[in-house]
Amino acid sequence: MAKRKDENFEPQIIDQQMGEILSERYLAYALSTIMHRALPDVRDGMKPVHRRLLYAMSQLNLKHDLPPKKSARVVGDVIGKYHPHGDSSVYDAMVRLAQEFSVRYPMVDGQGNFGNIDGDNAAAMRYTEARLTRVAALMLEGINEDAVDFRSTYDGSESEPVVLPGAFPNILANGSSGIAVGMATNIPPFNVAELCEASLALLEDDLDAKGLAKIIKGPDFPTGGILIEPKENIIKAYETGKGAFRMRAKWEREEGKRGTYQIIVTEIPYQVQKSKLIEKIADIINARKIPMLDDVRDESAEDIRIVLVPKNGTIDADLLMEALFRSCDLETRFNMNMNVLENGITPRVMPLKEVLQAWLDHQQVVLVRRSQFRLEKVLHRLEVLEGFLTVFLNIDKVIHIVRTADKPKDELIKEFKLTEVQAEAILNMRLRALNKLQEMELQGEHDELSKERDELNKLIASEARQWTVIKKQIKALLEEFGPKTYLGKRRTKIGKALEPIDMEQLEEAMIEKEPITVLCSAKGWIKAMKGHDIDLKSIKYKDGDRAKFVFEMMTTDKALVFGSNGRFYTLAGDQLPPGRGFGEPVRLMVGLPNDAEIIDVEVYRTDVKMIVAADDGRGFIVRMEDVLAQTKNGKQILNVSGKTEAKLCKTIGEGDDSIAIIGQNRKLIVFNLDQIPEMSKGKGVILQRYKDGGLSDVKTFTWDDGLTYKYGAGETVVSDLNPWLGDRAQAGRLPPNGFPKSNLFG
Repeated sequence: MAKRKDENFEPQIIDQQMGEILSERYLAYALSTIMHRALPDVRDGMKPVHRRLLYAMSQLNLKHDLPPKKSARVVGDVIGKYHPHGDSSVYDAMVRLAQEFSVRYPMVDGQGNFGNIDGDNAAAMRYTEARLTRVAALMLEGINEDAVDFRSTYDGSESEPVVLPGAFPNILANGSSGIAVGMATNIPPFNVAELCEASLALLEDDLDAKGLAKIIKGPDFPTGGILIEPKENIIKAYETGKGAFRMRAKWEREEGKRGTYQIIVTEIPYQVQKSKLIEKIADIINARKIPMLDDVRDESAEDIRIVLVPKNGTIDADLLMEALFRSCDLETRFNMNMNVLENGITPRVMPLKEVLQAWLDHQQVVLVRRSQFRLEKVLHRLEVLEGFLTVFLNIDKVIHIVRTADKPKDELIKEFKLTEVQAEAILNMRLRALNKLQEMELQGEHDELSKERDELNKLIASEARQWTVIKKQIKALLEEFGPKTYLGKRRTKIGKALEPIDMEQLEEAMIEKEPITVLCSAKGWIKAMKGHDIDLKSIKYKDGDRAKFVFEMMTTDKALVFGSNGRFYTLAGDQLPPGRGFGEPVRLMVGLPNDAEIIDVEVYRTDVKMIVAADDGRGFIVRMEDVLAQTKNGKQILNVSGKTEAKLCKTIGEGDDSIAIIGQNRKLIVFNLDQIPEMSKGKGVILQRYKDGGLSDVKTFTWDDGLTYKYGAGETVVSDLNPWLGDRAQAGRLPPNGFPKSNLFG
């Protein structure tokens, strides 16, 4: 190891506890991170890297009305003179200041590829060029007029501004975000025209947060969108400096041909990458999380145009978008935490009013300092002018002294009681300036500067005059960035607060639902055909088999299978076998024993009642909700034993008040439906009494409409049913002439 050349060097030993050392070092690191990296100064809204970028560009004379220079030149100056960090971090900060979708009022006018809203990176700094914008020029206005303090740079070779003059309310107009040690900041951008109006109102009257909210409606994000936060939440956020703002994408319905339509998204929430948003929506479609949505396309050029295609034209567009808002970043929340450095030193969460007032106070300080700087210049010039005027009054004597004296400067000072500044200026004067016209111009300039001196003295001495000047400056800013200008026009629309959503309707819409036609054959094979109105003649079955139960339902519905063992089994619509082939046996899908037959298959519906009955004539009324089975083995509803089996299951129609029962002995009985009890399970009561045979068929109907049954190719209605009217458990009498020999109502 090489020895140190300094022989007098003695190592210093520090005797200190490790905990104290770590605490001191970490505290120093934390304070450095907070003050010099993460939190913006409330006066100019800048962090050091941004401040140094703008100052370096101003030193390179990259004004908004002059040609740009390579970005690499700017970055090189920044890291070489002011910001001793990596070039990539400085360039990234510069790129963000140029992106219209990142900052509301760009500070850098970028030439070339500076990235896009899809998240693509900017081109390398050697390819792009940059210059300052008009907004940046306002931020730097007066920088060379002693408007702010300067400090030495990291190596002491240069000086840099501690804060920018900031004639533009950047802290609120562009916002800021950053994470430090133990604290963070997240300030949304606001509309500069509204900020100017609020500042003027604040100078006229002491407004509270509610008054400010009437002028500053809410944040104004560069990507637009719609703000749907309730007004009371916005006022509270203004009062405390903390809050959240909910934003939604802006969309419209575009009508198509034959009753179709598509949804066009034209603005997306702030800080959302368009490419990732579309990927997320595509994943939702592939996972069938929102079955109402069929496709998503990106047709964006310079403006955003995301096309959402619904499954069909009957889908409610508002409901579809509500589902998307809950599933992806078409709706986001911006959490505001207005944590700033007060006077560039103290971190503090400030309310909106205090932030505005801090900017105004800074403008007052800048105005006074610039006025004092100008006053010094004016006084210096007046001093020189008074010396010149003295020359014109004694021109011959002055020339004589200059020509003959060994020390003309001292002689002039002694003879005419001049100052050193005046004597030096006289000696440097050219002979051509010693004409009558020049004398008149100097006298006129002296008079004008005298007036300006008096005005500056009054301005510096009067706080009221200072605020009057600041008001004029803000009004000029408002005129330049007014609501009718491109930059001043509000982009984020203020929408209505969300109304309560019908969650059941939304959840139902989120489930994939398709129409199907279910076919169950006599031998117990079941399948589902897509759609309704199926051509049943084209359906093929196994040899010797035929259709027995055919009904329409949706894939979200359930089917109830009733077996001769008195059990109900449940089949989910989306689990039924497809229509290709012959389907699958019901026995394999549920726990129906081999010795049991399928009595009936019904679509499950709430608030519907059925009559279940055994072949011995016993039965009862049961609700569909009570027969829904949760397991494959089904649910025992009708108790049967010995030689008795379940015979039938009939749905009771709406408004039915009567029941007709016919036995295998061809006896018909009609009685009121109220005579049959409603049960959840059991053996039931006797519906019709038999000496021979058992139950054949039942039918519920409305007494006033009469009883109908099949008669040949049509139907017959029996209006006078009094001959068969009786009570439950009676035997009945022979049916009317022409009743089917099958003993079935049809």
